[in-house]
Amino acid sequence: MKEIADSGQLGDIMSVQHLEPVGFWHHAHSYVRGNWRRAGLSTSMLMAKSCHDLDWLQYILGRVPLRVSSFGSLAHFTPEGRPQDAADRCTACPAEAGCPYSAPRFYGNLLERGEHGWPLSVVTDDFTPAALDEALRNGPYGRCVYACDNDVVDHQVVALEFPGATTATFTMTAFTEAAPRSTRLFGTHAELAGDGETVRVYDFLTRAERLITPAAADEANGHGHGGGDAGLMDAFTAAVATGDRALIKSGPGESLASHLAVLAAERARLNGTVETIPPLT
Repeated sequence: MKEIADSGQLGDIMSVQHLEPVGFWHHAHSYVRGNWRRAGLSTSMLMAKSCHDLDWLQYILGRVPLRVSSFGSLAHFTPEGRPQDAADRCTACPAEAGCPYSAPRFYGNLLERGEHGWPLSVVTDDFTPAALDEALRNGPYGRCVYACDNDVVDHQVVALEFPGATTATFTMTAFTEAAPRSTRLFGTHAELAGDGETVRVYDFLTRAERLITPAAADEANGHGHGGGDAGLMDAFTAAVATGDRALIKSGPGESLASHLAVLAAERARLNGTVETIPPLT
């Protein structure tokens, strides 16, 4: 996607639409029951999960944003969303069978399938039915999602203005099937859509569609994040070994720029403002 965006095939990129479909079970695991459920214990949802997404927008466009606004809240995973007669824990809950966020069902299915890595490994390191039952009866991951101490948002949108009159929108939501991020670039000559598996380019002049399927990363050997973790480390170690700084695609400046955008967006959400992002000097 970056190569196509930089090639000029799309013309001038005027708008970008980007989606982070966190997934209902992932959000419940990490951001309602888990380590990133409270901003005061970790950070905001936007920083914890979606700093990558604002960084991605800046990388694709090759520019840092000028202004940002944002809206979002914790709307569903609250006591008000609790089913009638629900218990504080899934293991003793009359409503558990009809709840999509049932901990025994989700973690139990992982155990049955022999999927002992993340997220099950966060709940227990003893992969037996008895140990899982004990963890869910007494540990944080067996709590009702409507009776936790979480305070981070469960959905949020961010609107950004970039130099060159380019605009972008970003949506983070818990209420999806867990899926790869998706991005659409709207240019003056063509439109591009990427969904984590394929890239589609539609040319306005010829009205022809081109479908590109990049080689998949070896996630089994890459230890997660679509092979991205291993890719980062491979690039770093190669740069250290050869002294070739060009192997590193970004540095402290890019990281600072994306963090400033996230912090400004969170201020905008909390204060109902449009925030100007200070330029890097």
